[in-house]
Order: sequence, then C-alpha cells, then structure tokens
Amino acid sequence: MDKTCEPVFLHDKAVIEAFLRKDTPQNIYTIGDLDDFFWGHTAWLGVKRAGALKALALLYTGGATPTLLALCAAGARPWARELIKRWAAVLPPVFYAHLSPGLADALGRVRKLVSHGTHTKMTLVDKKRVLAADTSGTAVLSGRDLPALLKFYAQSYPGNWFEPRMLETGMYYGIRERGALAAVAGVHVYSRKYKVAALGNITTRPDMRGKGLATKVTARVCRELLKNVSAVGLNVKADNAAAVGCYRGLGFRITGTYEEYAAALPV
Repeated sequence: MDKTCEPVFLHDKAVIEAFLRKDTPQNIYTIGDLDDFFWGHTAWLGVKRAGALKALALLYTGGATPTLLALCAAGARPWARELIKRWAAVLPPVFYAHLSPGLADALGRVRKLVSHGTHTKMTLVDKKRVLAADTSGTAVLSGRDLPALLKFYAQSYPGNWFEPRMLETGMYYGIRERGALAAVAGVHVYSRKYKVAALGNITTRPDMRGKGLATKVTARVCRELLKNVSAVGLNVKADNAAAVGCYRGLGFRITGTYEEYAAALPV
C-alpha cells in the first residue's frame, strides 16, 4: 500500500467535475450524478497524493442496490486500485460494481465477486443520424403510465434498473400497439445543468421484436435530449450484437469498456 496517499471524501462539485471532465464519454453517468436530482444519493471517494486528486469513485445509493462506479484510464489504474484498498472497509456489505479493466482483483481481495460480464460504453457522435431517424408513433410517458410501464418491464426486461422517479425527467418515450406498450426507451441520468444524459431501460416486448421499434423510441429520446444536452451515452453488454448494431445505426460509437460485478462480503 502506498503510504504517501490519503483517502478523502469529496464534497466540492467543481473539483469533482473538473476531474471527471478529463474523459467525459467515460464519465457521463458520474457527471450527471452531480445534478441536484441525484446528488443526495451520492458519496464521492477519492485518494490524494501531495494534495493532488489521483483517483475518484462514486458510490450511488439511489437504487435498491448501491452501485460503485470506479472507472479510470489505463494509466491511472494503480491509483484506482489504491482507492479500492483504502475504501474497502466502508463499502456496503452488498453492492453492484462498474469497474475498469484491471480493478476486479483489487476488489476481489475484500469482496466475493460474481461477474455480470464485460460492457461497452457508447457515445453519440453522429447526431445527424438521430435527427434523420423515423420516430413516428412515439409518445412521452408520464406518471400516469407508471402501472403500465412496470407491467411492461416485468414482461420484457426483468431485472432492469428502472427507478419510477425517473419519469419526472420527461425523458421516457414509448410506442403502443393495440393500446399496450410495445417498446420503451428512457434515461438513467439526465442533467440540463451539466449537459449530459445516459440512456437506459431500452427494450421491446418479446412478441414485437425485430420491427425496429426500439430504434424509433431510442431516436426520439435522443432528439429530445439534444435540445438540452451536448453529451449522450449509454452502457450495453459487449456481446449484445443486436443492441450495439442498433446504437451504431443511430450514430453512437464505442468509447470504452468496463466490467460489471455483484459484490458481497465473503460468507
């Protein structure tokens, strides 16, 4: 362990943002969580050396299961590993983790890890494709649609990360067939102030797949987001070729990879 560095809690949004903006595509989720809508559910963990911030991680507690986001450039991995070592004792007994490659073994020394696979980060680069896409039949979803939306996700996307309060963003859109939701796209993170958004909870009802409906609702959400933000990203399982192809067709490009794990104290 590097005894010259110290663990620090960070509370200054400007300091946190400046560090994260070194790689906006990688950090869209965490930058968005600086927004007041999410800030109360965040804890920012860092390590400093000689007063300089060397690594930063976010523990987000707004969902049913806390999530640790520890993402870094390849050259910063030693510092990120040091951060995990220094903060391991205060992490929750059970949580989910997004880790840059090369960090899992450090967390694996203090938690039992179950891999949920390699994921790809994609960022909207060619915005003209979204603006030219067909979005016919799409409509905004609101609080009154919550019962139908919960039923839809239970059928079409069990184990999703949908938080009902995200409907307050006005950035969930759906397509209905015969009165029932057939496809939905929304956001995990949305911040007008920080001008970032992360898409999420995108899926199509199983009996309606293969018709391009997910592409339509995703394009509609992106169009609405681009009225207020400059950076739009998403996470997707690396082996989900259909989804990656859909996002590429809308102008997204791969900007990074990371690994997801369920973490728990050893029995």
